[in-house]
Amino acid sequence: MKNLFAGIIYGALLLCLIGCNFTEDLYLNDDGSGKISISFDGSELMKMGGDKISEGKEEIIDSTIVFKDFLEEKKDSISKLPPDEQKKLKRLENFKMHMVMNSASQEMSFDMYSKFNKVSELGDIFNDFKTASTVGNQSQGATKGQSPPMTMSSSESDGSRVLYSFKNNKFKRVADIIDKEKLKNSLDSLESMKMFLANSKYKLKYHFPRKIKKISSEKALFSQDGKSFTLEVDFMEYMENPKILDVEVELEK
Repeated sequence: MKNLFAGIIYGALLLCLIGCNFTEDLYLNDDGSGKISISFDGSELMKMGGDKISEGKEEIIDSTIVFKDFLEEKKDSISKLPPDEQKKLKRLENFKMHMVMNSASQEMSFDMYSKFNKVSELGDIFNDFKTASTVGNQSQGATKGQSPPMTMSSSESDGSRVLYSFKNNKFKRVADIIDKEKLKNSLDSLESMKMFLANSKYKLKYHFPRKIKKISSEKALFSQDGKSFTLEVDFMEYMENPKILDVEVELEK
């Protein structure tokens, strides 16, 4: 499991440098419950650095990490962290991550997902994924006898967060800019990576229990049954302006 997590973290960090095309997939039920995932295809990454990720071994990995179990295993170390960082880790409790890696076929895919009872309970899944990556780094440090570091990566530390709501037949996904200075610092840290991120995309794929009557974005593309839409933007544009993916959807009654 430790070797698997090491591969995940290495791959995740490289994906932030090379063609990180993320898809945020949400399924909403009439009662406001549902499921959400963030996924991406790392095949191009495997072609460029597969030997490093698989540590030179011709192995096939098809595994699922249950964060609830992982956090239970590391609870003693986590208890030494500041309360706000423990809270960020707590957000991962209901998530699982499915990873497929095959160095021979140069295949790599990730899917981090969770069910929810109320869409308003959701946080920013992209930043939760980055927090999950930090968890993996902590576990690697713990195996070497190091003290538990550090600062969790989260939407709040990046200066923004995503809020979801579903009321009166209307669904909203809204980015909230908490700290403009932190957002600027987060962008500055990506400055040297812009050339790698130029062709990267961030896509929403949202599915509803009834047909969509009206949507706020003119760029959204509808499914044939009218119950789903996709909305894609450049990754760097999203990092520079998280509100570019703000969307309001009104469903038919």
